[in-house]
Amino acid sequence: MKKSRLMFAASPQSRLKPPKNPGVFAAGIGVCALLLAGAVVVSQNTNTIFGPIARLFSGELKKDNPSVILSLTEQPATQRAAKLAEIASGAKSLNRSRARYLLAADLIEQKQGEQALKWLEGLDWDYSVLAPYIVLKRAQAYEAMGDKTKAEKAWQELWQRYPDQPTVPEALTALGRTKPKDWEKAIAKFPSHPSSLAMVRQWLEQDPQQPQLIFILAKYASEQPQIVEDLDRLTAQPKLKLKPEEWEAVALAYWENKQYGKASKAYIRSPKTPANAYRIARGLQLGDKKAEARTAYRALLKEFPTAKEAALSLMRLSNMYDPSEGISYLEEAIARFPDKASDALMEKAKMFDRMKLTDAAKAARQLLLKQYSSSDAAAEYRWNLARERAAAGDFQGAWQWAEEISSENPKSEIARKAAFWEGKWANRLGRKSEAKAAFEKVITNYPHSYYAWRSAVMLGWQVGDFSTVRQMNPQVVPPQEQSNLLVGSEMLKELHFLGQDRDALTVWQAEFQNRWQPTVPEQFTDGVLRVSAGDRLRGISKLETLENREPPEEQTQFQALRQQAEFWQTLYPFPFIAEVEKWSAQRHLNPLLVIALIRQESRFEPSIRSGVGATGLMQLMPSTSAWIAPKIKLSKYQLKNPSDNIQLGTWFLDHTHQTYKDNSMLAVASYNAGPGNVSKWLQEKGISDLDEFVEAIPFDETRGYVKNVFGNYWNYLRLYNPEVSQLAVKK
Repeated sequence: MKKSRLMFAASPQSRLKPPKNPGVFAAGIGVCALLLAGAVVVSQNTNTIFGPIARLFSGELKKDNPSVILSLTEQPATQRAAKLAEIASGAKSLNRSRARYLLAADLIEQKQGEQALKWLEGLDWDYSVLAPYIVLKRAQAYEAMGDKTKAEKAWQELWQRYPDQPTVPEALTALGRTKPKDWEKAIAKFPSHPSSLAMVRQWLEQDPQQPQLIFILAKYASEQPQIVEDLDRLTAQPKLKLKPEEWEAVALAYWENKQYGKASKAYIRSPKTPANAYRIARGLQLGDKKAEARTAYRALLKEFPTAKEAALSLMRLSNMYDPSEGISYLEEAIARFPDKASDALMEKAKMFDRMKLTDAAKAARQLLLKQYSSSDAAAEYRWNLARERAAAGDFQGAWQWAEEISSENPKSEIARKAAFWEGKWANRLGRKSEAKAAFEKVITNYPHSYYAWRSAVMLGWQVGDFSTVRQMNPQVVPPQEQSNLLVGSEMLKELHFLGQDRDALTVWQAEFQNRWQPTVPEQFTDGVLRVSAGDRLRGISKLETLENREPPEEQTQFQALRQQAEFWQTLYPFPFIAEVEKWSAQRHLNPLLVIALIRQESRFEPSIRSGVGATGLMQLMPSTSAWIAPKIKLSKYQLKNPSDNIQLGTWFLDHTHQTYKDNSMLAVASYNAGPGNVSKWLQEKGISDLDEFVEAIPFDETRGYVKNVFGNYWNYLRLYNPEVSQLAVKK
């Protein structure tokens, strides 16, 4: 068998050291304030982001050399057992306590409860930050031994000794307590704890007509698959009496589950705010109730004439009428909302185009460049002009318009693409130094983008081109540190530090109740913990959508985060790497390309299933899998099994590579759109320039898919390959 092509350099994994003198977290809040008034329980240290971020990244938490414990947290239990036992048998210290806890946790997982108890004895007094979880582990150890009496006694102890800790719901569940009297305090303090939500659902199964319980699910369990049915049952009750803020929670839950029409109805009963009024109208529009949506948008304009949502409403209304009538709404938006004037002016020009008023459209666009030169809309117009010039063979004109985007619109989404093509067109003109400067600018200003990879290729870096990526043999150094948590209790941070990811996520779910309007540190912490615990689809989404924060202070906070390698390493993890290495080697595929494709297809969720039936890590259709399986003599397989899925998926990726003579761009496009479509595009467009071919892919999904897969590949290479990392830093 060929050796793995993904070469991990020997380097210990570690986590950032938590603050000294950790204390036990305690929080409490009344039932009414929490459940009815929508009060927020804020995690510790959320008053500013710069305090926690400064401590995390300036070195305050790193000033001590990481303990050997840190290098053991990511190792398998059998591999680290001897070293942990050595530390656990040494002199009393924090590391000794940590080692004892990890040994006990590993032994419980192996159903060796009696041995685990030896390491847990008296540990709760030496290791106070995890005292509640030590008692919890003791109970689990007795359960592993089959000693129900002692297990029940330990659960009772946990409940009584730590009534204000998020371990209480777990103790009540283990004890089989189901009476509301037992759960009242636990649910009041920790309504978002998974065990609390499970108990709420159990009570609802016994008696569905309990609106307050359904409201708890609406507020804290909107991600659960049956939540829409719960909400339907709630809103269908004829004598239902909810406060406006409770209706808002219901509306938000509907909206999160894309039930826009139902959300619109709930927002009608919610507090009267511009945002809620906008969602009333938008929900009606998305629900194909055009006339009602128009009325709702106009009502918003009347009640909240100066709100930012009024500008959005004018833009929406402009597209709900014929162009001749819709233009009046755009003119109103231009006159009343300067920050939206550029977008409205661009839309106005497009309406003139549809009306075949060429001169009016041209005048609107000229006004856009004159009065709103730095806007995203101006960048879009400049890019359209650049493409028109290039299509006509005027590369000088195309280069000039692209260069203008770099100078006038450097923060626009289009800027990274324009800067890359600025370099490509400069090469066409024989301006090698200017081309080199443009490509270097892309890597410096937009280092995480697909176009940074294309620029690196143009600069001659050894990063693989479309035709050579498959043959690359990248060296990869695993991350040295894992992002620390910016907020949360010290117990939570310690569990995360130890790599006890499932327990850490459970504690966080109990603490994190500000789910609808999280701070930047809270959303970052939520994303990190979800990724660590294996909920990568939601976790990666939480981290990626931080970019969408609009308030300047929040955007500044996000920019501080994204400057750190730990942020990007969380976004680009290495789950299932053993399977990826194994099957990539057998198929002679670059494993970083495979993991990049998996990240795009499934965000590393083994059980995910698309609306059309594509299943698992590499999103294989059952019919495709059935066609492949006999060819590789795989008689039994499960698409949700990571190894089976990667075995089948890498065969198909190898097949698409063979179909297109190892051109990875065409192979990846074919993986998404099918070989028939790619062959058709090749016949229609040819392939004189691969970059032009990518930009001309007619399917928006496939065009974005190709860029995302290779953007993923570039980020894995940029983050973890020492040579490429050093080159990127120099730029």
